[in-house]
Amino acid sequence: MEFVTNYGLFLAKSITVVLAILAVAGGIIALAGRGRPRARQRLEVKYLNRDYDDMAHALKAAMLPKKAFKQILKTRKKDIKKSQGLGPDAPSKDKKRLFVLNFHGDIRASAVASLREEITVILSVARPEDEVVLRLESGGGLIHAYGLAASQLMRIKDKNIRLTIAVDKVAASGGYLMACVGDHITAAPFAVVGSIGVLAQLPNFNRFLKRHDIDFEQFTAGEFKRTVTLFGENTDKDRAKFREEIDEAHRLFKAFIKTQRGDLDIATVATGEHWYGTRALELKLVDELCTSDDYLLEARKTAELYQITFRPKKPLIDRLSSVASILGKGFMGRGRSGFGFHEIE
Repeated sequence: MEFVTNYGLFLAKSITVVLAILAVAGGIIALAGRGRPRARQRLEVKYLNRDYDDMAHALKAAMLPKKAFKQILKTRKKDIKKSQGLGPDAPSKDKKRLFVLNFHGDIRASAVASLREEITVILSVARPEDEVVLRLESGGGLIHAYGLAASQLMRIKDKNIRLTIAVDKVAASGGYLMACVGDHITAAPFAVVGSIGVLAQLPNFNRFLKRHDIDFEQFTAGEFKRTVTLFGENTDKDRAKFREEIDEAHRLFKAFIKTQRGDLDIATVATGEHWYGTRALELKLVDELCTSDDYLLEARKTAELYQITFRPKKPLIDRLSSVASILGKGFMGRGRSGFGFHEIE
């Protein structure tokens, strides 16, 4: 037991020294890096046609007899040699190009930071006959954040490039604000679509504060700088103004959708309800029942598919912090050796 305790103390000291060195090194690097341009995001381009072909090739290798597969392999090698190393599945300059984007939305639409960069890159090379497919998954969030995301998609339409929105799981509220921009919307049969409404809610602690003799003071300039609050006493006038603001946001939401999808019965679909894909098709919220996988497999027959992804390049100080965090977790996880700490991931 004494050995285990001594070993634990030695390990703790060692990790402390390592963390201190990392912290100092990170600080020095951060100071040295001041004034330099920040690291930009890294562009990743995946040629999906080749990926699909490679997967099919792997399956054939498992299914076919060795002799038959060897013959296919031999033919494939000949084709590659003929095309001077490009291969039969190499991109064609004459084919239509289809650019695939992915958007997984949280309440703040954080993914819009990458989306705007991806769209900028695509617009720098896209031709009128090309197409953009956005695989969208979002249950909505902040109005201004999803408004910006929808505006980014409008950039594609303004360049007269076809935009297809593919919904496999959910495009609700702000998610549908983005989806309606598409020239064509596909949805899986059980995808959740709609929720064209506005929601605002907050607790009020005013009575609790009064009960405990706690004063709350708030100073504003402008009659409606602040309406309903968390801690102040909300009046009917405050509530009426707040309701007016929500109704205005809803009107803007409906007007935007109507400009994008003119054949929608907006009074029927803008009740805040959501529907599954099959019903959404009947209501004309979507144009086709289809998963994104089926859509891309079909498009592969006549187009070159490229998946575009921008990933943030973390500064060195953040990478050092990650290493320090992992080391710290490794130490904390040794609870059974007598330190009294245990962490469940």
